[in-house]
Amino acid sequence: MRNKRLAAGLCLAVVFAALLAQPNIVRAQHAAQNAVGPYCDRACLYGVLDQYLHALAAKNPTQVPWAKFVRNTENNVALRVGDGLWGTITSFGDYNLRFADPQNGQVGFFGVVTETRATSVYALRLKVEDGKISEVETLVRRAEGNSGPFPNPPKLVDKPVLNETVPPDHRVPRARLIALVDGYFNTLQLNDGKLFTEFTDDCNRIENGLLTTHNPDLVKTIPVANLGCADAFRMGNYRYDTALRARRYPLVDEERQLVLAGGFIDHSGALGTFKLTDGTVIDSPMRTPSTLCLMELFRIQDGKIRQIEAVFIGVPYGMPSPWVPSE
Repeated sequence: MRNKRLAAGLCLAVVFAALLAQPNIVRAQHAAQNAVGPYCDRACLYGVLDQYLHALAAKNPTQVPWAKFVRNTENNVALRVGDGLWGTITSFGDYNLRFADPQNGQVGFFGVVTETRATSVYALRLKVEDGKISEVETLVRRAEGNSGPFPNPPKLVDKPVLNETVPPDHRVPRARLIALVDGYFNTLQLNDGKLFTEFTDDCNRIENGLLTTHNPDLVKTIPVANLGCADAFRMGNYRYDTALRARRYPLVDEERQLVLAGGFIDHSGALGTFKLTDGTVIDSPMRTPSTLCLMELFRIQDGKIRQIEAVFIGVPYGMPSPWVPSE
């Protein structure tokens, strides 16, 4: 018995000595534990995003660091993890727009995804807690067949203004960023020519891969498409947007002055002919009840909206949001 205790003691001494002799290993293990702690910085969030995208491309959700409980939606419908796009994805395109909010543990991605027979714009939001994914929100604007005015397949190009880090003295605080975007939605809702936010003169908007501002080739479809953001709204062209509801601002990238918003645009369909503020008579393009579900990214420059990029899909009229309890 005494020999057994002596052997056990010697074994523990060897292990303890080995740990003392390898402080770098101990420090590395400690650093790894901290890397999945409560706070996840930009590099950490992008790392989790890459894990998710690689796993999705491989159709293998077991490669994802999932939290114990996960909320997962695709096109505004709650799905079990591994369903939907996980079973149909073929590849990702080259477009890679990513942004992060370390304060709220949020990371986002806009890209292009190919499934078996369709190539679509794709928007993704992940919430990361303790290094693990607890929320997944996905929008895929599948354009198989009739894509309307939107390019099919979509062609998205990098925009430096969405990727640059803004010097601290040119940043506005988080609350102001959200207020500017909320003002944009107030301007769009029942648009009558009044502005409730501010725009730069060169502000542009991309919707499902289509430039809808400063684009004279699109005026037959959108009468104000040749104008910039502010001037188009001053014309009151979007009066048929009845409500901008279930607004959410889950991700604010303060370093890059970006805000990711979610919500719905409702069209009652009741509006027929109306006049723009210059007197031009317009027939509303929305003549039946309809709703758009959106994820929209805004770049703020010196307190004004400079660039907008949106992914939206049609959903049943008045469809509620699984992300807003009151809905």
